Amino acid sequence: MAQGGGFLGGRLRLAQGEGGHRAGADAALLVAAAPRACSGLLLDVGAGAGAVGLSAALLSPSARVGLIEIEPLACRLASRNIADNALEGRARVVEVDLLDPKARRAAGLSNDVADAVLTNPPYLVRGRSRVSPDPRRALAHVGAAPLAEWTRACLALLKSGGIFAMIHRADALAECLRALDGRLGALRLLPVAPRAGEAATRVLLRGVKGSKAPLTLCAPLVLHEEDGAFTPLADAIFRGEAEAPF
Repeated sequence: MAQGGGFLGGRLRLAQGEGGHRAGADAALLVAAAPRACSGLLLDVGAGAGAVGLSAALLSPSARVGLIEIEPLACRLASRNIADNALEGRARVVEVDLLDPKARRAAGLSNDVADAVLTNPPYLVRGRSRVSPDPRRALAHVGAAPLAEWTRACLALLKSGGIFAMIHRADALAECLRALDGRLGALRLLPVAPRAGEAATRVLLRGVKGSKAPLTLCAPLVLHEEDGAFTPLADAIFRGEAEAPF
């Protein structure tokens, strides 16, 4: 069964499974890190029902979008969402194991093919985290391989000069930087904090494959005012009307 709803301020019609992972704030933040001027191939890796990639397609009308996902039900929902948003001409689902190079090639994903890659990788580590009893939610949240293997596969698909963007837990930043070391330049780190003065809980990372430019640590993006309302910038980001402040 699937439930429908709006995303990106209601512009994207999004059916999601009643169980399993559901797109939310992390997906919206990752969309805000996507290059708006992309006119080539943009890949949403670990796409689920397609919230990130299809939002990027709406915001970048010249882009072609590939939704890479391994879980069959999520792939069916993503295909439905492509049709429901009239994106059949620019978006497709690729049901494949990202970490299997032969399977990627068989699915038509050669190396160095994408102009941009967006990913919200599984952010829990098996054996060190409480795992959901829902098998589809566990698949989305718990990595089957180290983060370095996930990012290496993502970057293999990316052209030299292409843009890579990822969202992860803030306390996993050291692991993220190790995974990207030597593979990405012009890296910009954007901490995301619930409120002003509070520690960041998420971090957005965006960089350029093959660049030698140095790393930049950006000022935090604050999501909520003291009364719990979204800050003006966060509200605009969640409606798809503003980019991440890199």
